[in-house]
Amino acid sequence: MRKSFVSIFTGRSFTPAWRASLLTRCSDFWFRLELFRRASIVDATEMHTLTGAIARTRERMGKFFTKNQILGRKGSIGCVSLEISQRCNIDCSLCYLSPSSNDVTDLPIQEVFRRLDEIKKHFGVGTNVQISGGDPTMRDRGELMQIVHYTRELGLHPALFTNGIRCDREMLEELVANGLSDIAFHVDLTQGRKGFSTERELNKIRSQYIEMVRGLPLMVVFNTTVHEENFSELPNLVRFFIENADVVGFASFQLQADTGRGVLGKRKELISLESVKGKIDQGAGNPLGWDGIQVGHPKCHSYVPTLAVNGKAFSLIDDPDLAGDFLNDFEHMTHDRRESPGTIAFRYLVEAFKQPSWLVRGLKYYLPRLWKIRREIIASRGKANKISFFVQNFMDAEHLDPERINACSFMVMTPEGPLSMCAHNAKRDDYILRPIPVPNEKGTVMFYPLKSKKTASVKNYAVPA
Repeated sequence: MRKSFVSIFTGRSFTPAWRASLLTRCSDFWFRLELFRRASIVDATEMHTLTGAIARTRERMGKFFTKNQILGRKGSIGCVSLEISQRCNIDCSLCYLSPSSNDVTDLPIQEVFRRLDEIKKHFGVGTNVQISGGDPTMRDRGELMQIVHYTRELGLHPALFTNGIRCDREMLEELVANGLSDIAFHVDLTQGRKGFSTERELNKIRSQYIEMVRGLPLMVVFNTTVHEENFSELPNLVRFFIENADVVGFASFQLQADTGRGVLGKRKELISLESVKGKIDQGAGNPLGWDGIQVGHPKCHSYVPTLAVNGKAFSLIDDPDLAGDFLNDFEHMTHDRRESPGTIAFRYLVEAFKQPSWLVRGLKYYLPRLWKIRREIIASRGKANKISFFVQNFMDAEHLDPERINACSFMVMTPEGPLSMCAHNAKRDDYILRPIPVPNEKGTVMFYPLKSKKTASVKNYAVPA
């Protein structure tokens, strides 16, 4: 079901199914009121931490902290990966994991909680946390729920990154009840799923996942690894996401990189940020405004929010100056992606009335663009959805660029602190195989990740804290 034109600000429909899925056992009105209340409560200590984190981000971004740069505005980082299990039930041909991953014992939950505390300490409240792996659903289900709940309790935004194989509706509803914001499904040819030889055929699995999550208050993401075998299929895949933009709010494309246990190695020259953006434009039915908003280093990411209408996608903002002014004037605005489209739109509209010049500027910018696509709007009977496209250019393990590492928007939390994901993947074993001390009621115990060690995964002897 597509939602009305006025609810374009997120990728979800506000339907009876959406309301029914709320497991709080209270009305949607009170649910949204509680979200608003929680989003508004940031104590002085949290605000000080966040302000300091944002200042550090602006400093490390240097010349890349441009007017239309997202990092260093509302938040200090794009997202932080929290790997709660190295194990996975698929062996992708471009996997970033270590060859030892399936032999690595899951981190003790107290260490997971400690790393979440560190994420908040380093980046501040409101940080997006990717609960990932391996595949995070390989972990004990009860512990997975505790981790999502604690992430939300800290004021962070939890997202689950999974291949979806172990997911079902009941699990997703339980995750939502514990505070999950996003669900990101990885589905593509690198996974070698039996019986599927093209991305078009894999749309059957994607469609099953879409129906499984339909109606839940989640931002739904699909991740696709781009390589030579599926490069030509990207336009059709983009069309599929546009056609399902009533549920899918974000489509991310990761460029092939030579890292981890993957066997395909370096990508061919035809695969680049520019060529992949061109394929997305082709699927969208028109050139998109990739220069409107910058995320991190320009060689690492490209991002464009779009309006999906009648099977096509149109840039919501392609003017860097307008985007920059908007980011500056509304950087104090926050919202929870679990909220309804109407709530988010209403909040920004109220704020715009406090700055009347934005009402005029917005009308001058959007009315001509809406007029230009009027035929598409009429053909769709005024129904539209928002979907964003994102291209991520990971670096090969042997060709890391220090400038890009320093301006990273996607980090992973290690035992010692946050690290660029590309740098982490280049020397993954150095971080995941190292024994680490874990505090307990008796002092400290050593956690040994490899099952093959003569010691147990956690050896219960006291070590001075």
